[in-house]
Amino acid sequence: MSDDDKHRARIFLHRGQLAHAKDAYEQAVADDRLAGNPRELSASLGNLGNVCALSGDFEKAEACYRDVLAIQRTEQDRQAVAHTLVNLGNLHIGAGRPEKARPYYLEALDLLKPLHDDRALGILYHNLGMEEARQAHWDQAIAHFTDALESHRRIGNEEGLALTYSQLGNTFLDSGALRQAEKCLNNASEHFIKLGNAPGEAAVLRLLAALYVREGNAPSAIRCLERVVSLDQHYQLLELTRDRALLTELRQSISHP
Repeated sequence: MSDDDKHRARIFLHRGQLAHAKDAYEQAVADDRLAGNPRELSASLGNLGNVCALSGDFEKAEACYRDVLAIQRTEQDRQAVAHTLVNLGNLHIGAGRPEKARPYYLEALDLLKPLHDDRALGILYHNLGMEEARQAHWDQAIAHFTDALESHRRIGNEEGLALTYSQLGNTFLDSGALRQAEKCLNNASEHFIKLGNAPGEAAVLRLLAALYVREGNAPSAIRCLERVVSLDQHYQLLELTRDRALLTELRQSISHP
């Protein structure tokens, strides 16, 4: 019966029917408890926690992840423990409690380093960088993003490289290091182009345009925004009206100094 519930839950989740997916996973958890299979129960609880997190039910999600963590610690599965700790950290970020995320991230880091799990480490370093950047701890943020890039490179994670270069560029921009920001944002743009990720490319080009505006380099800002507007139109991105207005304003600033 548990397998049927899990199958139904996956279908509901794929359709975006979170309430139905939650009900199905709750039934799967109940069945796995009765069956006394810790590994199956851990997986069902983790999936239920994921659905609850997507639904905004952070308290229920945290309870599920804590139950998962207890099972994984009993089985001494260090890699699984680390991934669940990251989930708990991400949950607190999503719930607007970033100060509670850091201890989970740091414990996960201690577990993942000896395991050389570069995919997980790349995500974790990126998350730590984001948290430090939110607090304007520029040096710490830059160090974490740099570590994330190294992990992404080791496994050829193009998406990770694109996202982390983008955030590192934004961090340099916020801290006033414009040349480093420009270099990182150009790298991010190249990776997003490789991925065919138009929204990602557009977001990076908006940052580059902002950088050039700060420098008083209107022609370069205009070139960036012309590309952004083209992407907006082709892919029907929501920012078209705002981007077009900014482009018009910049063009007028050149023609009417």
